Parts: sequence; C-alpha cells; structure tokens
Amino acid sequence: MEAASSPSTAPDYSVDRVAASSPYQVAGKAADALRKLTGIEQHDVALVMGSGWLPAVEALGEPSAEVAITDLPGFAPSAVAGHSGKIRSIAAGSVRALVFLSRTHYYEGHGVAAVVHGIRTAAAAGCRAVVLTNGCGGLRRHWRPGTAVLIKDHINLTATSPIVGATFVDLTDLYSRRLRTLCREIDPRLDEGVYVQFPGPHYETPAEIEMVRRLGGDLVGMSTTLEAIAAREAGMEILGISLVTNAAAGLSGEPLNHQEVLAAGKQAAARMGDLLVDVVPRI
Repeated sequence: MEAASSPSTAPDYSVDRVAASSPYQVAGKAADALRKLTGIEQHDVALVMGSGWLPAVEALGEPSAEVAITDLPGFAPSAVAGHSGKIRSIAAGSVRALVFLSRTHYYEGHGVAAVVHGIRTAAAAGCRAVVLTNGCGGLRRHWRPGTAVLIKDHINLTATSPIVGATFVDLTDLYSRRLRTLCREIDPRLDEGVYVQFPGPHYETPAEIEMVRRLGGDLVGMSTTLEAIAAREAGMEILGISLVTNAAAGLSGEPLNHQEVLAAGKQAAARMGDLLVDVVPRI
C-alpha cells in the first residue's frame, strides 16, 4: 500500500479514550455496532457509492450482510434519490469490502462531522483503503455522460474541513497514484482529472464553471473532498472515481437535473461494475 502522510497524532477511535462529544468516539461506537450486526470483526476496504453508482454495486456479488445506516450510531437517514441508506458487507476475493450505498452531503445541513462519519466508521472497522465515487459534471467536452474519470487531485470550495482542532494533515498525493495506476492497468481508457466540490445543493452557474476551468478543475460536484480529507487523517489510502453524468453548466445549453445523473449511472453500470470487481480485490 502506498504510504500516506498522516498527522503526528492519529485519531483514536476507542470509545473509552476520547471525550464523549468526539466524532471519533461516535465512529468507534458505530463500528462496534457494525461488527455485531454483520458478524464481521474487521473490514479491509470501504466503498462509498455516489449518485448513479448503485447499479454497479450488484457486480460485486451477494452481500453476506446488509445493515440500515439508521441502525448505527451517528448516521442520518438518506435524503437523496439514488442513495439507498444501506451498508453491505461483501467478500471480494480475499478482501472484505464495506460498501456504503448512501452518503450524507454537506448541503443536507447535518454538519461536516456527519458528512465524514461513514469514513471514520470504516476506519474504526479496520478499513485501510477507501474508494470514493460520485456523479459529477464534466468540463471536458469529449467526456460524454457515462464516462468514468479517476480523480488525481481536488479543490475544496466548501470553506470547511472535517479535521478537529489544530491537527495538520498533509494532502500531497491525496489520491493514491498506486491505485490510479492499477485502475489504468485494468482499463487503459480511463482518464484523470481534478475534482472540485461546491457546497450545493444548487448546481453551478456558467460563470462558476468558467472559474473552475481557470482554477484548473475538470470535474464539479457536491461530495468527496471532505471525505477524502477525513480518510487521509485516518491514514487510509484513497481511490477517487467520478462518473461524468452531464456536461457542466453552460457547456451543453441544457438545464441540469438529478434524473440525468441517475440515468447516466444506469447506462454505465456494467462498465463500472466490471472495474470495481477487478480493482477491489487488488487494493
């Protein structure tokens, strides 16, 4: 596994060693509940499935256990179409995968700790790597809806961070070069880009998309960057994959809508499922 830069004091998820109000303690409790409900003592890799990605999950195989997120401490009910509100435990070769079929978005108003609670729960459950997926707008005109793009870096425009206190975390090479190389060995057609997160829930204006272009962004969405920061803080290796579901605002002349996101995911489900089946056991 590629070495990840980590803070001098790593988060402690044990429920008896941190303050009652700590988000790390809540994650530790959620991981303990997950062990009891799934019967699995430790998971290896977490996958967070974004809008439009649910059909691809079926390719990973039958889950050995499925848990509603609301059965675990600290999780908010799913509020977005295309997110099922479930967590699956799946054996992918010799790897035990923890698959989140739901995520909490920053725009839902639960706070940044809720946004990254799944990541911290996965870390407390033993996961040392995470695959973050999303549906997004693409700024490159040759990226048609249904195109998968590897995230090589990000720009966080939410004006916040999930890190608590004066903990300084290096984000150099945040998205694992090793895992991106692995994905391109499986599918040489995969391109790379810089993902930009806006707070949402409104879509971006054409002027904002022009700003993103000038900043060096290639993909725009409303998730992922805060989760990636929390994953790095926890010492996890990170693979980010965006599914381009529409051209970014102002590029196509058409209005944006969430149904377009879900439709693009359904159309690309087979290719995305094949990629996950090949890459997850090798992480």
